[in-house]
Amino acid sequence: MLQIRDLIWGLLFIGCAAAIQVQITPTQGEISVGESKFFLCEVVGDAKDIDWYAPSGEKILPNRPDIIVSRGDETMSTLTIYHANVDSAGIYKCVAKNGDKEAQATVQVKIFQKITFESAPSPQEFNEGDDADIVCNVISSPPPSIIWKHKGSKIQVAKDVRFRIMKNGHLQIRGIKKIDEGMYNCEARVMARGEIDFRMIKVVVNVLPTIRARLSEVNATADIGSSALLACDADGFPEPSVTWTHNNIVLERGDKYSLNEDGSELVIKDVKKVDEGDYTCIAKNKAGEKAEEVSLNVFVQPKITYLNNQTASEFDEQVTLTCESSGDPTPTISWSFENKVFTEGEQDSWTRPDKYESLDRNIVVRSHARVSSLTLKNVLFTFAGQYLCTASNSIGQDNQHMYLEVRYAPKILGPVTVYTWEGNAANITCEVEAHPGASVVWFRDGLQLPSANTTNMKIFNTPSTSYLEINPDSQNDFGSYNCTATNVLGSESKEFLLIQAEVPSSPEIQQVEPFSSTAVVSFEEPDSMGGVPITKYRVEWRLPGQEWTGSEHDAKDDLIMITIVDLKPETTYEVKMSAVNGKGEGESSPARIFTTEPVREPSAPKLEVKVQERGNTLKVSWIKQDDGGSPIKHYLIRYKAKHVSEWKPEIRSPHDSDYVLLSGLDWNTEYEVYVVAENRQGKSEPAVISFRTATDPTTIPDAMDGGSGLGTGAIVGILIVVFFLLLVGVDVTCYFLNKCGLLMCIAVNFCGKAGPGAKSKDIEEGKAAFTKDESKEPIVEVRTEEDHTPNQGGGPTEPNETTPLTEPEPAAADTTSTVVNVLPSTATNSVAESFSTAQSSPASESTTLTFSASSPTKAAPAKSSPKNSPAAQSSSLNTQPDVGPLVDLSDTPKPPPSSNPTLLVSPPSANANGPQSQSDPVKAPDSTQNKDLQVDGPTKDAPNALCTDSTTPAHNDGKTVKDENTKGETEVKNATAEVKTVPNEAPQTNGNESKA
Repeated sequence: MLQIRDLIWGLLFIGCAAAIQVQITPTQGEISVGESKFFLCEVVGDAKDIDWYAPSGEKILPNRPDIIVSRGDETMSTLTIYHANVDSAGIYKCVAKNGDKEAQATVQVKIFQKITFESAPSPQEFNEGDDADIVCNVISSPPPSIIWKHKGSKIQVAKDVRFRIMKNGHLQIRGIKKIDEGMYNCEARVMARGEIDFRMIKVVVNVLPTIRARLSEVNATADIGSSALLACDADGFPEPSVTWTHNNIVLERGDKYSLNEDGSELVIKDVKKVDEGDYTCIAKNKAGEKAEEVSLNVFVQPKITYLNNQTASEFDEQVTLTCESSGDPTPTISWSFENKVFTEGEQDSWTRPDKYESLDRNIVVRSHARVSSLTLKNVLFTFAGQYLCTASNSIGQDNQHMYLEVRYAPKILGPVTVYTWEGNAANITCEVEAHPGASVVWFRDGLQLPSANTTNMKIFNTPSTSYLEINPDSQNDFGSYNCTATNVLGSESKEFLLIQAEVPSSPEIQQVEPFSSTAVVSFEEPDSMGGVPITKYRVEWRLPGQEWTGSEHDAKDDLIMITIVDLKPETTYEVKMSAVNGKGEGESSPARIFTTEPVREPSAPKLEVKVQERGNTLKVSWIKQDDGGSPIKHYLIRYKAKHVSEWKPEIRSPHDSDYVLLSGLDWNTEYEVYVVAENRQGKSEPAVISFRTATDPTTIPDAMDGGSGLGTGAIVGILIVVFFLLLVGVDVTCYFLNKCGLLMCIAVNFCGKAGPGAKSKDIEEGKAAFTKDESKEPIVEVRTEEDHTPNQGGGPTEPNETTPLTEPEPAAADTTSTVVNVLPSTATNSVAESFSTAQSSPASESTTLTFSASSPTKAAPAKSSPKNSPAAQSSSLNTQPDVGPLVDLSDTPKPPPSSNPTLLVSPPSANANGPQSQSDPVKAPDSTQNKDLQVDGPTKDAPNALCTDSTTPAHNDGKTVKDENTKGETEVKNATAEVKTVPNEAPQTNGNESKA
C-alpha cells in the first residue's frame, strides 16, 4: 500500500511540479459523546506551516485542553479531539502554506449520543394499591425507543389498561398489586445505528399491615400475683414490627412487661387494679402502620375491710353489726348465724339500699354499695355467738367471723325428773346458761345441800353444769330438789324430782313363727319402762307342764325379734317374755302356744363374700339358718363364671364349717355361687350370691420378638437342677443329723457302715429323752372327713388335744401277747401308714410316723378291754389290712450288749364286723387317698421301704419277721411292754396308748 501511495504522490508531484497538496485521514468522522478521536493531515510538497481551524473558523491553538494539534514532521499534523461533546461537532480544516503557496482540506466531524441509562434504579418499591411509576430514564441521539418486558414477555399496553408507557419512557402501573411484583426489563433501541441496551429493574410491592387482636377483652384478677396476656396477630409485607402502648406510652421489656420475639404478645406481670384500661397494638412496616385496641378488665377479689365484735345485754332494744368489703365487681354481702342465712334481696340501683326483714321483724339486713348491716331487735341470749359475714362476687369470696357477746341472767335447762331406786346412785343435772357465769346452790326443803345429816349426797360442778349425786337409802330421799343459779344480772331457780323407779311392764308377743328346730318371736317393747332404760329381754319356753328354759338378749334399738333354738320337730311349746331394767325384771307376758314344724329340709344359709388379699381368691361365708329339725350333715358348694355354662366340681364342706375359700379364679370375672345345706331329709334351697373378682394388678408383658428371654425348656431344666440340689442338701442333712435318708441307706447296704453317732448311743439318748421329757409328742397329722358317726359298742372316748400319749401300763404276763393285743384296740379300722428307719446296728431304734383319718384316740389297757380277745387278735393277724400297717417296736428289758432285740410288726384289723375299741372310723375315700397318706409306702417292697443292716429285723407284708440270730426271744420275760413311737429321739409311747 505504501508503494502505491508513494507512486501516486510521485505522479502528482511530477504533474504539479511546484503545487502543495493536503489530505485529511479519515475523510469524515463520527464520534460518540465522551469518546476521543484524532485526524491526520498529510501535505505533499514543501509546506512551511500546517494549521487546523475549528468549525467556528478560529485557528486551533496548541493550549486548548479538549482539542490538541501536534505536528509530527514537515509533512504531517494531527488533530486530537478528547472526550467529545455536542459542541465538538462541525467542519474542521487543515491549511498548509509555503510562502504564497497554500493548500487546504476539510473533514466533517459528527457527534452522536449512545444509549445511556441516566436513571433506572433497582429495586423500586411501591405500596400496594398505589399508581406505580417505574423510572427508566434513557438518552441517545437520535432519541431511543423504549420497550418494557415482564416475566420474559413484552408488556402489551393495549391489552392491560393498568399498564401505560409514559412519554419519558417510564412504565406506569395503576393500582399496583402484590402479583405485579418482580423483575422488569427496560429495553432501549436506536434503529439508525441498530444499537440496543437494557436494564433489569426489581419492583417490590409493599403491603400495608393488617392487625387483629386475639381477644378484644382480657379479664384478670388483681392482687393474687397472676399475669395477663394481651396478643395481636399482624400481617403485611415486609414483616411488620409490633409495639404496644398504654396511655400513649410505649411499653418496653422490663420487670412489669415482657414481650415475645416479634412483639405480638404482651404479658403484664403481677396485675394490679391500676393496670386496667385500653392497650394499643401497633403494626408498622414500609407500607404504613395499623393499630388495634385491647381492653384489660381487672377484677378484684372480695375482701372484708371492717368487721368488729359487739356486746349487748339481753332485752336491749337492738344491736347492729356492720360489715364493709372491697372488690370489683362490687361484692354481695350476706350474713349467717349457725344454720340461718340472712342476705339482702335484688338491688334495683346502687343509690337505693335494699332491705331484708325476718318474719318476726326482729332481724333486719340493709345493704348499700360495699357496706351491709345486720340489726337484731329485742336482743335475746340465744343471739350470742359467732356471726359470719360473707362478701362474694363473680371471682371469689371472703369470709370473716365476728362475735356477739350477750350478757344475760342465768337460765336453767334440762329434764326435771330423774328415776332411780334405793341403793342405786343417780345424778340430778342442773345445766345453767349464763353470761357472765353463775354460781349454783342446791336446796331441799329450804336447807342448802349437802347438810350435816345428808351423807349420801355429793355435788360436782363444771363451768356450765352442777350435778347432785344422790344414793337413796330410804323412801325419804325421793322427792323435790331445788337448783338456784345466780350472777350479777339476776338469778333463777328450778325444782327437780327424784322418782322411785319401777320394773318395766311386760312386752307384748305379736307373733311366733315356728320352724322345725327354731322359732322366731316377734314382740313390742313394754308400755312402761319403769323410768330407766330396759337393758335385757328374757324369753322362756317349755313343753307344757315342764320346767321353763330361757335365754337373755341385750336390748337394742332395732331388737324386735328373738330366735329360739334347739327345739324338737312337731312339738308343742309355750313361750313367754319379760323385760329387765336396772330395777329388776318385770312381769312376764301371757304365754303363747306354738307347734314346731315336722322334720324337713334345712333353710338356705345366708351368704357373705369377702375378697382376700389376693384379688382372685374369695372367702364365701355362710350363717346357718333353721336345720329343719335334723342336724346338718354337710354343705354343698358349687360355683362357676357367669359367662360359661359348666359348673366347677362340687365342694363338700363339713357340717361345722362356716366358710370356703375359692382360689385361682379368673381375674375381672363375674362368678355366681350356690351353697346348699343338707340334712337327713334332703337339701335346702340354694343360697345364691354373685361377685366379681378384681382386675389383675400385675400383667406380665409378652416377650419381645428376638428377645433374650429363657425358653420353657431352659426354665424347666433350671428348676430340675435346683430341686435336685435341694434334695441332695436335705439328704446330707438327714444323714448327719437324723441318721436317715439315701446316704444312710447306701452306707448300710453297700458300705456296711453305720451312720454317724449311731448304734447304742442313739438308743440310750432316745430312752433318756423319753423318760426325762414327756411333753414331746410324735409328729402326727390328722385329716378329718366330712361327717362322723357316734361311738358304738361302748368303746373308749376320744381324747382331746391335751390327752397325754404316755401313761404307765399294767404288768402283763406275756409281753408278746400284750403287744399284739394293744395295736388292734387302739387303731382298728383307722387309715394309717407307718414307716421305720432302722439304724446301722441291731440295737438301733426305729421311728414310727402314723397318719389317721379319725380323731386321736386314747387306748385302754389291754387287760381291761373286753374287745381284746384272742379271737380278735387272731382275726387281726390273719386279715389283710385295707390300709398300710402300723409298725410296733416293742422294747424288751434291756438285753446284754451282745443280744439283739425282737422287732414285732402287727397290722391293724380291717374287719368291719369285728369288735371295735373306739368310735366308728371314717373310711378312706379310695385307695388313691390311702396311697397319698403313706409316708414311705407299705412294707410290701422291703428293700425300697427300709434300708437296714444285715442283722436288723425287717417286716414284710404285715407279718412278724424275726432275725435268725434271736431264737430265744419269742417270749419276753419283762413285766411290761412298750410300743415306742420315736421320731428323731422323741419320747416313746407305751404299749397301751397310740395317738393318731
